[in-house]
Parts: sequence; structure tokens; C-alpha cells
Amino acid sequence: MSTGSGSMENEFPLELKKTDITPYLAGNTGIRGVTTFDSGRAGPHVAITAVVHGNELCGPIALDWLFRNEVRPLTGKLSLAFVNLDAYDLYDEADPFASRWADEDMNRLWQNETLTDDSTRERRRARELRPFVDTVDLLLDLHSMQNATEALTLSGPLEKGRELARAVGVPALVVADKGHAAGKRLRDYGGFGDPSSAKNALLIECGQHWEQSSADVALASSLRFLQATGAVSPDFGADTLAGFGTPSAQRFVEILQPVTIETDAFRFEQDFKGMEVIDKAGTVIAHDGDTPVTAPVDGTVLIMPSRRLDKGMTAVRLGRYLA
Repeated sequence: MSTGSGSMENEFPLELKKTDITPYLAGNTGIRGVTTFDSGRAGPHVAITAVVHGNELCGPIALDWLFRNEVRPLTGKLSLAFVNLDAYDLYDEADPFASRWADEDMNRLWQNETLTDDSTRERRRARELRPFVDTVDLLLDLHSMQNATEALTLSGPLEKGRELARAVGVPALVVADKGHAAGKRLRDYGGFGDPSSAKNALLIECGQHWEQSSADVALASSLRFLQATGAVSPDFGADTLAGFGTPSAQRFVEILQPVTIETDAFRFEQDFKGMEVIDKAGTVIAHDGDTPVTAPVDGTVLIMPSRRLDKGMTAVRLGRYLA
């Protein structure tokens, strides 16, 4: 377990400011930071979550927009939830990478053995949120990335996730993966990751943490998700969506191998940022101690290479484009 998120040198301009979420912290569910609107009509419970990681500013911006524009569900329920409040409180522009979490990564905790433990702030918060998450049928979880690379949807490994990504339509890149060896993400929890369940979830990496375009992607994907799930009418947010332009055709990447760091001496062969294509199978991408990490297939795509190269974490996901 990590005892802190650590800090890294920031090379990116801080185009986004931290949104004041104080007006929304009381909520109306008995869980701090969680608000649920009930239409009184039969339908699914749709939810959008933000700040699973405390330094990802685009999600609160999107949820603030939805609150201010008085979003309400046509059927079923709609919830807007701010997740890792402790980490978000710690965000500091002087060291913006340092508040990813308070004690440990909250997006690796969504399995029973960690959800029944209260040894860290993130675990206590996940336990508090679990009864709420258990009621959600369709989830959109908003995130952002370390590097300034193309926004992408993480749809999970199941066809139902890819179907929901197609229905939402943005971002243009959809990545089908099984997650991390270090633990389950929120989007993989319970029925979301069960092929026999009607529950479904998407995780959207909206862009680099502090670039304006990540806030645009967060809002566009939220509006299109709400429309695709039938939570709102096609007219809700239509003018705002029109301002973002026509979505590009989607491309799909299948993850073949997540690279989990095994030693304290992991290093990439190049300064990879993400979306690089390695032409030849067997090309050395990195070394984990003395062990080479190689491209598994011709045309291997590098997805989200990390700048945090700690033992047990995912260094990069290796995938290929699907025809």
C-alpha cells in the first residue's frame, strides 16, 4: 500500500482551476457529496462520478455545469457524486500531481477484501459509498491523464461496455481492457464487470489533467451519456454539444497485456507519451529490472504509459487496433 500519491515535476500549463464543490457536499442521500434526483417513474439508476482521483479537475467542472443547469431525469434516478473528497481537498496548484490520493489509489479498491477494510481514508470512503454504488445501473466515471494524449474511453473487456461506448459516441478512441493487477476500478465493480448483469459502466480519460480540452470532453461525454441512457431528452445541453463539433468516427483498441511493474528498477526505453505504435513484435519497450518488456504483436499500441513507476503499479497497457 502506498502512503501517499507522491509529487512529480509538472510540465503542463494549469489551464483549469479547481471548482468549488462546497454547494454540493451536503447532497440529499445521507452520503456526503452524493446527490440523487428521482423522477418518480420506472427506469434505471444512472450516475456520473468525479474525482476518484483528487487532482483530476475536469469531472467537477462537468458536474457543476449539470447542477447549475438543473439536470433532472425523465425516468428512473440520476445521481451526481464527488468521490474522493479528502484527496480533492488536498489539491494544490504548487504541486498538482501530489493529490492524486490521500493514502492510496481509490480506483484499485473495488473488491470485497478492500471494501471491508477501513485502514485508509480511501477505504473508509469506498465503504461509505458502496451502498450507493450498489444501486447504480449505468455509470459514467470521469477521469483525466498524466500526459497530453488523446482522450479515450475505457470500456472494460466485455461487449456490453463497447456497446455503451458506441452509444455515447465520444471520445473517438475506445480501449477494451481488464483493468489492473493492483485491484479493481470502480467501473469494474460488481455487476458492471459481470457479463450476466444488465449493469454497465464506462471510464473516460478526458485528456491531460489540467488542459481545457479535458473539461470540454468531460462535459460532452456526460451530456451524450445522459442522452444515450435516456436519462435526459435529446434537447438537454444540445446547444453546448453543438459547440463541441461533430464527433469523429470511433476506433477500438483491444488490450493484450497490461504491464505490471515487478521490480524497483523499471525504465522505459523512450519517453513514451501514449498512442505510439510499435511496428515489430519483440521490440523492447522497457526493462523491468533486467527483464525486457517487448511488444507482443506487430502494430502494438501503447496506452497510457505512466510516469509513476512504482512496484505493483501498471506501467503501460499494450494493445492493438481492432479492424
